[in-house]
Amino acid sequence: MTTTTNKSTDASTETTSEGLLPLVAIVFTSFLCIGIPLPALPLHVNGVLGFSALTVGWVVGIQSFSTIFSRKFSGSYCDRHGPKRAVSIGLPMASVAGLLYLASTMIADAGTSLVVLFIGRLLMGPAESLFLTGTMTWGIGRVGMQRTGKVMAWQGIAMFAALGLGAPVGIAIQQRFGFTGVALTTMLLPMVGLAIAAMLRGLPALGSKGGGVAMSEVLRLIWRFGLALALSAMPFAIITSFLVLLYATNNWSGAGIAILGFSAGYVGVRLFFAHLPDRIGGAKVGAVSVAIELVGQLLLWQSHDPIMAGLGTLLTGIGFSLVFPSMGVQAMARVPAHSRGLAVATFMAFIDLAAGLTGPVVGVLIGFFGYGSAFLAGAVACVLALLLMVSGMSRAPARQQA
Repeated sequence: MTTTTNKSTDASTETTSEGLLPLVAIVFTSFLCIGIPLPALPLHVNGVLGFSALTVGWVVGIQSFSTIFSRKFSGSYCDRHGPKRAVSIGLPMASVAGLLYLASTMIADAGTSLVVLFIGRLLMGPAESLFLTGTMTWGIGRVGMQRTGKVMAWQGIAMFAALGLGAPVGIAIQQRFGFTGVALTTMLLPMVGLAIAAMLRGLPALGSKGGGVAMSEVLRLIWRFGLALALSAMPFAIITSFLVLLYATNNWSGAGIAILGFSAGYVGVRLFFAHLPDRIGGAKVGAVSVAIELVGQLLLWQSHDPIMAGLGTLLTGIGFSLVFPSMGVQAMARVPAHSRGLAVATFMAFIDLAAGLTGPVVGVLIGFFGYGSAFLAGAVACVLALLLMVSGMSRAPARQQA
């Protein structure tokens, strides 16, 4: 029995805007509680508590590792209990993490304060994993499997917009109210998302019907697309970590404008072309996207002036924009509906992996060969991603189960 491609595999779907906008609002407000503390944490841990840059790195980075290790649980929980339940647990957990941030500011001893803050950062990992996996799975269920690419594109816009806005907002709050203000904001924002979630109709827990797929089987089905995503996400991680240093080393001005160009290209493509992976296929859109990203990285590698570097950054943003929804369409088409939460969580873990490994690996290359080598590494990653995509184009997706 073949799967009908022009109809949803879910029993009940809604229009795209009706189904997605409330969930986009949840993702945006919730990710603000992740983006706002990021610039404030180094100032607090180093400037107030007096710890080293190494300690700052661990405090900032531990959330990513915590998120990776909680992905399997959050995906399985979402499948067993439904996406609304996952969101409704993840958001209060994020507020508790903010409460721990606040508690750490009330402790006089710097070491004890750091420990409490560290526990809060650890807790924010599974909180993010639960509410993001839940909203992504909820969105696919509300608007239909055939709009998977649009779900991932819109929620991706909310994530990056929140992270981008969070940085200046976090600095402003820190300067006026100190880290206490940052902690209070982190506590309150998830409650906004929780209020929105409470008003939405939940979906049945498809995993409760039996036949759930093991994580090893999910990995077997989607690894190619997850790895392609991780490789194509490396240039983004490289730009956020090292572009400013490339400009500083060459005594160029305009690094901020270049990063703004990346964001503009990324968001602009998603706003106007988010439908393409669903309409013409994730394989074709993904391959073209990574090819554009590759050109951007090569321009950055060979850049001799800030204009060339800015153009390379813009093209990287344009190219990277649709890789996530394109690979997501491919991956979700291969996993039964009752294991969709686990599939979403496993798929997103590849981004966590790229974010965690790119900095240290590329940092070693820069130490030996200079900042230009970072973008050559990004270009190589794009080539490998393209090879994975092209080699997977002829593989038919597994049959969907409603």
